[in-house]
Amino acid sequence: MSIDKNQLLRFTTAGSVDDGKSTLIGRLLYDSKSIFEDQMASVEKTSKRKGFKTVDLALFTDGLRDEREQGITIDVAYRYFTTPKRKFIIADTPGHVQYTRNMVTGASTANVALVLIDARKGVIEQTKRHSFIASLLQISHIIVCVNKMDLVEYKEEVFDDIVEQYEEMSGKMMIKDVRYIPLSALNGDNVVNRSDKMPWYQNAPLLHTLETLHIASDNNMVDARFPVQTVLRPQDDEHHDYRGYAGSVAGGIFRVGDDVRLLPSGFESKIKSINRYEEEVKEAFDGMSVAITLEDDIDLSRGDMIVKPNNLPVKDQRLSAMICWFHENSARPRAKYILKHTSNEPMAMINEIEYKVDVNTLRRITDDQEINMNDICKVKIRTTAPIMMDEYSRNRKTGSFILIDAGTNETVAGGMLL
Repeated sequence: MSIDKNQLLRFTTAGSVDDGKSTLIGRLLYDSKSIFEDQMASVEKTSKRKGFKTVDLALFTDGLRDEREQGITIDVAYRYFTTPKRKFIIADTPGHVQYTRNMVTGASTANVALVLIDARKGVIEQTKRHSFIASLLQISHIIVCVNKMDLVEYKEEVFDDIVEQYEEMSGKMMIKDVRYIPLSALNGDNVVNRSDKMPWYQNAPLLHTLETLHIASDNNMVDARFPVQTVLRPQDDEHHDYRGYAGSVAGGIFRVGDDVRLLPSGFESKIKSINRYEEEVKEAFDGMSVAITLEDDIDLSRGDMIVKPNNLPVKDQRLSAMICWFHENSARPRAKYILKHTSNEPMAMINEIEYKVDVNTLRRITDDQEINMNDICKVKIRTTAPIMMDEYSRNRKTGSFILIDAGTNETVAGGMLL
């Protein structure tokens, strides 16, 4: 199977504190020769100042000064690198329970989650928490990296025992594809290059797995959704009568000549043309940013959606959702929020808290009606105008939203529609 060299894979890292997430990413960048010379010099200098005999690989991702001083990661650090086979964006997220919101942010757009487990400790509470969040966010692929194998003498039985522990736990969650790799981020075993210290492991090292993982089928190519972001009216001599609707395809495929329905009005038309930058194309699919023109002169505006007549999203003002609360201030009863869903932004109110999830035990808490920072809970929301939506499990783009405080314009929560 061939891999598109321009295909972008987003992955997030998750694990307990000191499991070696930042070191693993540093090793990936270092061994794949994705480090700039000035970065290398800076990290070498900092490592020497701290008294380390070798380069501290974690410093390649721990970009914030206070993280470096404490030796921990407290925010989401994004890194970009490219190999001859693929482009990557990494979200290195913190392992502390009080930074659950950071993991949700980093994982919300990921194709893959790397769940790190310390070979000496096995599956622990934080492993369960991070795996639950990954399953909640419908991340299609999880790679369990059993790290620090050098500290357990590279024993196969230690690895097999952890695989058994994780299989038992993940069987209770909605995780489609789980892979297991024994490695040592510090020494580079099975990260970029195959390790000769674990001849019993016959599968590919981590980088090769990331380079060859099939993610094209993860996108929703069935439900055609095109949220209108803006209307293009150049009104110059060359495009005097041009009226295009610009946006990013949020699912499915649109082709020139397709019958379409325009929501919320319900009017129908046909696609006259599709433009990508200066080029006219025959079709547009999930993730492409394009401008669409229609055969009929119909008034559309930002927040409207172009769909196929035989495949409609749900249109409703009453929403059931799982949310993660981001803000340090608690949710206020009957407070008004802006609900940003695709390009639509109606006002909204949280009507009911059905339950909160204890992310450590996965227990549902029904007697706590206060939403605080890092809480994950199931709620009912009502909006002032209908939104055109799909369940998050079907379409991550039309099934997700954020809540914005109308007074301060701060993002207070992220949500997944059920």
